[in-house]
Amino acid sequence: MTENNNQPLVAVKDIYKHFYIRPSFLARTLARAKELVVRAVDGVDLEVYPGETVGLVGESGCGKTTLGRTIVRLEEPTAGQLLFKGQPVKGNQVSYHDGNKQVQRKYFHEAQIIFQNPYSSLNPRKTVREIISNPLDQRGIHNPIEMEEQIQMLMNQVGLDHHHMDRYPHQFSGGQRQRISVARALAMKPQFIVADEPVSSLDVSIQAQVINLLEELRDELNLAYLFISHDLSVVHYLSDRVAVMYLGHIVEQGKTDLLFASPQHPYTQALLSAIPRVRKEKRTDRIILTGNVPSPIDPPSGCPFHTRCFAKVGKICEEQKPPFFEIESGQQKVACWIYAK
Repeated sequence: MTENNNQPLVAVKDIYKHFYIRPSFLARTLARAKELVVRAVDGVDLEVYPGETVGLVGESGCGKTTLGRTIVRLEEPTAGQLLFKGQPVKGNQVSYHDGNKQVQRKYFHEAQIIFQNPYSSLNPRKTVREIISNPLDQRGIHNPIEMEEQIQMLMNQVGLDHHHMDRYPHQFSGGQRQRISVARALAMKPQFIVADEPVSSLDVSIQAQVINLLEELRDELNLAYLFISHDLSVVHYLSDRVAVMYLGHIVEQGKTDLLFASPQHPYTQALLSAIPRVRKEKRTDRIILTGNVPSPIDPPSGCPFHTRCFAKVGKICEEQKPPFFEIESGQQKVACWIYAK
């Protein structure tokens, strides 16, 4: 459920995240090799409004996870601006006005992340009580009785028995571990959560339970999600808007139903054509993209998709990166020269 609000809760403007690979001393000496730059995120604009779920989809290696980690400041952006409630985030803090008083609030309290693999994201040497109590302590809850009440409430909130709080992560199933990860994120009372493929490592029978849990928590706590996933059917079910990412760039974004019903970018059309259809009348011809995804170390000039595109306009695709063109009265935006007037 999307809350009507003109100001986005979280916004990234022209954000970049580059990783630098320095060659060995021998390579620099013999071959005069230069430092390599991996352009994981290459100029992304994205907004998430209060109570909204934005799905982020794309092929493996396109920069989805790096973008999510950069937004919650697990990775420091190379360039660009991150805004929270309209105010710039600096380091792990955000400055904004509360009435007439200037305050500093920890941005990490407001923005949390749920990692893909619950097997590796939980400390195997700590009990569930210790895992959840750490963020509560950071939030300023030090009274043992209040701490115990908060842990029990969080475990009940995510569908776990509070009698199991003294167990270790290896004593739980994969779905239960992911519920513990959700409880740990909720312990900080966040307003925004990056869910980085939270169900991809779970059994199919468990995935629906975790997805329904995330949906219930969103409606109950008015949370905003950036939901990263390869599963387009899950994104279609959970998201209010969808952003499609390719080689570090957002190439299309719009309302979920509109984008799935009428994809405009050739890359989005190819992605959606791969969704299995049960009903024969809804099946479409599969679009097979030729070639491989270019390396983010040496991305193509112009449109990042032009090396695999089946609907190229002409030379302009190879020379100039397309801006966003609005379609359907601003409900859908696509970066493709096909729609240039």
